[in-house]
Amino acid sequence: MNNFTFYSPTFFAFGKGQERETGKLVKRFGGTKVLLHYGGGSVVRSGLLERVKASLEAEGIAFTELGGVQPNPRDGLVYQGISLCREEGIDFLLAVGGGSTIDSAKAIAMGVPYEGDFWDFYCGKRPDTALPVGTVLTIAAAGSEGSGDTVITKEDGLYKRGASGDCLRPKFSILNPELTETLPAYQTACGATDIMAHVFERYFTNTAEVEITDRLCEAVLLTMCKETPRVIADPHNYDARANIMWAGMTAHNNIVGVGRAQDWNSHEMEHQLSALYDCAHGAGLAVIMPAWMSYVAEHHDCMRMAQMAVRVFGCQMNFENPKETALQGIAAFRRFLASIGMPVNFEQLGAKREDIPRLVAMLNLKGGKTGGYVALDEAAVTEIYERAAAAELV
Repeated sequence: MNNFTFYSPTFFAFGKGQERETGKLVKRFGGTKVLLHYGGGSVVRSGLLERVKASLEAEGIAFTELGGVQPNPRDGLVYQGISLCREEGIDFLLAVGGGSTIDSAKAIAMGVPYEGDFWDFYCGKRPDTALPVGTVLTIAAAGSEGSGDTVITKEDGLYKRGASGDCLRPKFSILNPELTETLPAYQTACGATDIMAHVFERYFTNTAEVEITDRLCEAVLLTMCKETPRVIADPHNYDARANIMWAGMTAHNNIVGVGRAQDWNSHEMEHQLSALYDCAHGAGLAVIMPAWMSYVAEHHDCMRMAQMAVRVFGCQMNFENPKETALQGIAAFRRFLASIGMPVNFEQLGAKREDIPRLVAMLNLKGGKTGGYVALDEAAVTEIYERAAAAELV
């Protein structure tokens, strides 16, 4: 296990009705004038936004609203939010929604005290200060409610990039599984896929002797394999949704990834898909991650992939040919994704094979290689996209 530091200060209020405590939590963490940030649609129709406003008003906390967050959140709204916060003297960001809303709020929070262009933080600059952020979560997926990460799409050029910093970890996050019960099955499945991908990006590591985090990763994956079909079958299964919601946070606040090298190549490749086609991030991952796994099985020692197949998907270990076990595990993962309604190839996702050169160029490798479990150059990335385009169930 590698040396590591781990800082995760977020206060979590979990369970039924916890959104009614929003005002008290904002006050507890020093907020006096809030930017209430959201998408629209379901948070308005469900009455959630009104409950949050009532909670703020009950504590005498002033707020200004900025709705309109889209899936794969855009930089244009971030710039608008930064200007609004400066004009209104905002001292606290409150995101009501899913990962896109939280990511947009974090971007605004970084940009307000920064004298330059907030996009600098999505080009490698590390933030060291930001306005405090709180969240009221409405979908278990991105894990932004417990992480220091944010992803934004730049509209000029359709570049989708991430930024990270401890100052971006929310001060508090309200997690009420009831708020996810009205999600369509497809969105629930996309969220579940994203959660599993966050774990796999950490699970596939070249770091030795990481048994504790291996087992934590496997526990989250097994939970998702059990609970996701239950909520697809019964959207009002509170207990299954509660397990998924906490799994989503655990998957991405990095408790399962400390002390080990991580990958993130599948996420980077998927970002180009969702930037170009505006598809759901989880759906794109459902297509990319098994394709990446199949490439890795051809170009790396297969024991870790075979371990995943045995411990997560119940495959029988073939010690004479671990690659066979690894491939069985990949096929089992792809079948699971299909069973919850996820696409398995480009055609089902709405992507185009002829766009693969453009997707590769969007990654901007410039003749170099990525890091990760297996280093990828442009030829490798092209092959993985080709595998994703042609994938079939077996």
